[in-house]
Amino acid sequence: MAITRRELLALGAAAVSSRVVDAWAAQPAVELKQGVVEANGISFHYLEAGKGPLALCLHGFPDSAWSYRYLLPELAKAGYRGVAVFMRGYAPTGVAPDGNYSTAALANDPNALHEALGGDASAVLIAHDWGAAAAYGALEAQPERWRRAVIGNVPHLGVFGQIAFGYEQLKRSFYFWFFQMPPAEAVVAANNLAFIDGLWRDWSPLYKGKEDVEYAKACLREQGNLHAALGYYRDFFNPARFGTPDWSAEQSAVLGKPVTRPVLYMHGSNDGCIALDDAALQSMLQFIGAGSQVMRVQNAGHFFLVEKPAEVNARIVRFLTSPT
Repeated sequence: MAITRRELLALGAAAVSSRVVDAWAAQPAVELKQGVVEANGISFHYLEAGKGPLALCLHGFPDSAWSYRYLLPELAKAGYRGVAVFMRGYAPTGVAPDGNYSTAALANDPNALHEALGGDASAVLIAHDWGAAAAYGALEAQPERWRRAVIGNVPHLGVFGQIAFGYEQLKRSFYFWFFQMPPAEAVVAANNLAFIDGLWRDWSPLYKGKEDVEYAKACLREQGNLHAALGYYRDFFNPARFGTPDWSAEQSAVLGKPVTRPVLYMHGSNDGCIALDDAALQSMLQFIGAGSQVMRVQNAGHFFLVEKPAEVNARIVRFLTSPT
């Protein structure tokens, strides 16, 4: 059944902090169900709409499953069971018991969720930001689970490596390195997580996403959840290992192979997080399967799912329902 304000409050009393529930309860009435599933030793909470082949949706940082609230009903209309999970460590999903937020762990989650949610070979994968990293790894490891995928705003490692050390991208990527510092969690948490407001302003400069920012904050307000979210960065960009032969071999094993399934890659034209010029955007086609497409979402930034929902949803559904 659909989530109501009363049901959310009841759920929150048993499962999540009141501050998470307050943000959930602010959501307008929509036909979304809620659920919990065990995968990889973690209790993943999710939002759901529809019946049919699995369409698994993965969010990034600093974000939440609520960014798929516009897409899930459209997936349901198209004949899919749309499931948007709160990623590992993002409340109300549990933190990783072993503290593992490596790309290998992230890449295992979509395939484990596919199994736990009863997915089959008709399943599709939709991912954004850190969810994109998880999707690339899952598609490379077990492509037979997924018919096709839509990935947004974080290119394949083969493309990201081409742009990561340019001056303009290094300026955008300051937080990669800041998050390695001991004061980072206290700074991000200060003043009602004002740091997250700043990232949303910088990354989607044409969008006033106060509601979406509150959903993201609700996932990260507790210290353990914020520690988990920054753990993604602390593992991947660990200064003691980043760029070493061992690190390169580990990342290449998880994220370095081309994806063999058809992928629609989407990138906001005004993304303040990752700047992808036309040459880099087109080079994505070298790393994704036959029948893939790349496109810019014009006049949208990093969080295009909520900035341009009608345009984005239509393009996603059209790609996913294509017979070839």
